[in-house]
Parts: sequence; structure tokens; C-alpha cells
Amino acid sequence: MDLTGKVAVVTGGGRGLGFAYASALAGAGAAVVVNDVDAEAAGRAVKEITAAGGRAVAEVAPVGTAETAQALVDRAVDAFGRLDVMVANAGILRDRVLWKMTDEDFDDVVRVHLRGTFTCARAAAVRMREQGGGGRIITACSPAGQRGNFGQTNYAAAKAGIAAMTRTWALELARSGVTVNAIVPIAATEMTRTIPAFAPYVEALENNGEPLPDWLRKAEGFGTPGDVAELVVFLASDASSGVTGQCVGIGGDKLALWSHPQEIATAYAHGGWSADAIAATWSSSVGREPQSYGIPAPQAPGA
Repeated sequence: MDLTGKVAVVTGGGRGLGFAYASALAGAGAAVVVNDVDAEAAGRAVKEITAAGGRAVAEVAPVGTAETAQALVDRAVDAFGRLDVMVANAGILRDRVLWKMTDEDFDDVVRVHLRGTFTCARAAAVRMREQGGGGRIITACSPAGQRGNFGQTNYAAAKAGIAAMTRTWALELARSGVTVNAIVPIAATEMTRTIPAFAPYVEALENNGEPLPDWLRKAEGFGTPGDVAELVVFLASDASSGVTGQCVGIGGDKLALWSHPQEIATAYAHGGWSADAIAATWSSSVGREPQSYGIPAPQAPGA
């Protein structure tokens, strides 16, 4: 996959998944702007990428504001002459159950994930439309945004919103040749380290270099950041020109396409529905097979 001549911005690119994305894009030939709120992490990422023969510069700033988004686009244009790919990856966690979540917990996560994705995509769209020749906007979703997850009101809401924005932008930018897709990654990162079912395997991988067990890579689709990064390279490439408005899952040995919300059962009543009529027919009509919710806990073989 050859990305020579393309220029990408990766938010949250100093570590974890973001660094894997930035490294893979640079390895495929793209010039990369590595954004991170941590100057040391951003600088280290740039050094590693350039040491491997890639081209990269850092832009240190917290995503969320229009000013940061514009600074990222300007950095790409000033350093490399154009912008072809925006990877809106930056994120934080503030996990708490509903009755313990503060306004700040909610607002902080929404500002970074949802607003940060919006402002960066908007700035990228403006540049790509002015520049001509199309472009790629890649957003970051999560199984939590698709199905909900205990203790993650803020994160799940933001990720569900990003999926909806992705589909909306795919419509709006189609005539400009700009594709917009979301990745739904499952990988060993600082975020997944906090999940009890994954924590021992993440620690063994990071501390001892132990490979993730086969059942985890296949049945759960749980892998390394490097496993996920190849999807970003594909979505940034010309080979994905016909792919847009999609939520694509990847992790370990598993590649998946997530469904979009749609009506799955309907019923009609002449003149409309009363509450009593709904109650009388619910279990035998639209409520016959209620939808599941939540992310199933990983199950090791024999557990």
C-alpha cells in the first residue's frame, strides 16, 4: 500500500493506537503530523518515525477547540504542502456509573472525543474541498458506542455521536471526493488495561512480550495497536475510494463491518396507538425479540 505524496494528521498520535497509526501511515510513505497533548510523547513519536526513514513533525495541543483543529491543518500545509488524511483519534476516559458521574467527567470526555472529532473533521473538510482532489477523514468509534458499556455514559455517548457524524459527513462530502469512515478498534492499550478481563493479557504482552492467546485474537477480536493500524492505512489509501460512511471493526485476527441502526420490527394500528394497545400487543409484535445491549464479557475457552 503506497501513500507516497499524501499528508496525514493523527490526533493523539504520541502513544498507543495513535502512535501505531502515525507509524504505519509514515511507513507506507505518508508525511505525518503527530498531535498530542503530551509534548514528550509527541516528540518521541516523531523521533521514532524519522529514525525509521519516515517524515513527521509534531503539533502539541489538546484537541477540542476550533483553534487547535486549524493549527493542525495549518501545520500539515506549512510542513508538507497539503492535507489528504485526518485521523481523529485523540481520547480520554473518565469512567463512572451514572449516579457518580460529575458534570466535569461528562464534559471532559465529550469535549475531547465528540467535539474534538467535529472540529478536526470540519477544519480538514474545509481544506480538502479548497484543495481539490478528495481526501480521507477517519474517525474513532468503539464497541461501547455501538452497544453501550457499564460505567461509560460519557464515552459511549461520544462514540455513538461520532458514528452518527461519520455517516452524516459521508453524505455531505461525497461530491468532493472525501470519504469518511469510522474504525472500531479492540486492542491492548492503556484504556483496555483498565478492563479486568483484558488486564492480565495486556500486562503480560507489555511487560514480558507474551503473545496474546489465540482465543483472544480470534473469538474476541482483541489484538495489538499494530493489528489495527493496517486498517487506517487502507482507509487512507486510494484503494478505499469506494468505501465511505462505514463503521469498520478490527482487532487481533478479526475484521468486521458494524451494522447501522435500522427498524427491525413494525406494527400498525388504524388511527394510531394508545398506551393500552401498545401494552396489549408489545410482546407479540415489535417487542417479540428485544435487542441486546452492553458488551459481552470475554470468555476464555473452558471458562
